[in-house]
Parts: sequence; C-alpha cells; structure tokens
Amino acid sequence: MKDYGYSIVNTLVTDLAPDSKVKASMNEINAARRLKEAASHQAEADKVRQVKNAEAEAEARYLSGLGVARQRKAIVQGLQASVSEFSEEVGGAKPKDVMDILLLSQYFDTLSVVGANSLILEHDPATVAGLQRQVGASFMTGGLEGGKRDLLS
Repeated sequence: MKDYGYSIVNTLVTDLAPDSKVKASMNEINAARRLKEAASHQAEADKVRQVKNAEAEAEARYLSGLGVARQRKAIVQGLQASVSEFSEEVGGAKPKDVMDILLLSQYFDTLSVVGANSLILEHDPATVAGLQRQVGASFMTGGLEGGKRDLLS
C-alpha cells in the first residue's frame, strides 16, 4: 500500500478462521496439556494422601506404644506395691513367696480364660513351678550376658 501513499500501522483481525484440521489439532494440543496438568495434580494429591495416612498411622502406633508402656509400668508398680505390702504385713513372708503366689494366681486366671475355648492345657502345679524356673532362668541368662537379647532368637 506504500505505492499508493498509505501506510498500515495497525489492524484489527476480528474473525480468524483457520482450517478445521488446524483447529482440531490446536484443540487436541490444549486438551492434552490440560490432561497432563490434571494427571500431575492428581498424582500430587495421591502422594499427599499417602504421606498423611503414613504419618497418621505412625502417630497412632507411637501413641499405642506409649499406652502399652504406661500399662506395663503401672502393672510393675502394682506388683511392687503388692509384694512390699504383703511382705510387711505377713510375718516371715519373703518377696519370692509373694511372687510365687502372684504367678500361681495369674496362671489360674490364664487357665480360666483359656478354659472358655476348646484348648486343653496341662495344669499340674509342677507346670507352674517349671514355668517359674524357666522364666527366672531366662531373666538370669539375659542379665549375665550383659547385652540386649533379640527376642526373636
């Protein structure tokens, strides 16, 4: 248009109509980009969900462990109190005698619970004494080794 004395500085295009194949191709490219972003966001959400579930499970196990530890500590403190009170109130009773009685009563409690099932166990008093010897020997053996023992070995 310069030959005719006109100079086009700016123009407004209002109706761009590319070929239908070009439109379809551009739409597919945009759709693929959106699907890729959606998949990425979905994967990130799944990752966050798994991490949060793992953290929640770890916290639950930690709190359960604390509860079990407190329960065991309370049991030991109760046993210590029972042994010391019984030893003081009953003349001639030694702490070992008290522990034997406690072990026997726990054994009978176990038998009553097991008796509710159809399991047959030997319940001879010699069995209680044998259990006591085995537990005592395992404690003594563990203490003599001076190190921590693997409970699974």
